[in-house]
Amino acid sequence: MHTPILPPDEAARVRERWERLGLPGIIDVHVHFMPQRVMDKVWAYFDAAGPKLGRSWPIAYRMSEHERLSRLREMGVLFFPSLNYPHKPEMAEWLNQWSAKFADETPEVLRSATFHPEPGAGAYVRAAIEDGARIVKAHVQVGDYDPNDPLLDEVWAQLAVAGTPVVLHAGHGPAPGTHTGPEGVRRLLQRFPELTLVIAHLGMPDYGAFLDLCAEYPNVHLDTTMAFTGFTEESWPFPEERREDLRALGEKILFGSDFPNIPYSYLEAVDAVLDLGLGADWERGVLHDNAARLFGVRANPTQPLLR
Repeated sequence: MHTPILPPDEAARVRERWERLGLPGIIDVHVHFMPQRVMDKVWAYFDAAGPKLGRSWPIAYRMSEHERLSRLREMGVLFFPSLNYPHKPEMAEWLNQWSAKFADETPEVLRSATFHPEPGAGAYVRAAIEDGARIVKAHVQVGDYDPNDPLLDEVWAQLAVAGTPVVLHAGHGPAPGTHTGPEGVRRLLQRFPELTLVIAHLGMPDYGAFLDLCAEYPNVHLDTTMAFTGFTEESWPFPEERREDLRALGEKILFGSDFPNIPYSYLEAVDAVLDLGLGADWERGVLHDNAARLFGVRANPTQPLLR
């Protein structure tokens, strides 16, 4: 397996993209920073091209934590989360503690949390919210759980009331899980319609069904993670007939990359969004303004929050 070759001038080229749009930088809502031993296991799984992947998946940014942070800063990524997620019980609370410490030490990081269906999940999610968590990660595929598990009822109820955005990987891509797919998310929203969700990967490959949920529920958003890239289009192409839905829902679509666990360059992820040709206003919203509004962040503290 060959590591993807990254453009030597990648940072300058990414910066040129957002500077051309008149933006202060990029807000990326789908970034992973994890305890190193957890990250090593994730990378080993990608290296093995396991059953949840279904294909070769070389890691483009297999770097130290310091190098990864430096790369994001050089490219002008203003804010990003850490997005840890557990694959089994009795893991989430420890990951939340690590994520909180990482956010305390890294000013660009949106304080992140996660959960798993287990006794006590409601209590530790409540503690994370009270501790300032601004974004939560839920991974139905890796965690192998039903989002409507009764053990999560208290979790979802608290997140709905708090309005904390949840980056939810519930789509069948890159390979279906026991509980993946739009049907479980629809049932969840019927029970907790006020939830603020960010559907990871545009819900691939069920793009249409998740676009419909986004249109139907006012607090449902979509992130662009891995969508539209050559790697993804080979297996899970975005349907051309739904492109106008992307334009219509433009204020609810957020840029995500899956950095560092992508098999191509960050520049390609940015260009895949820009190459859709949906207009400068749409591009500004996706790369920065929509996330700035959702999370209440700004690059310049002297400027008012985007609302």
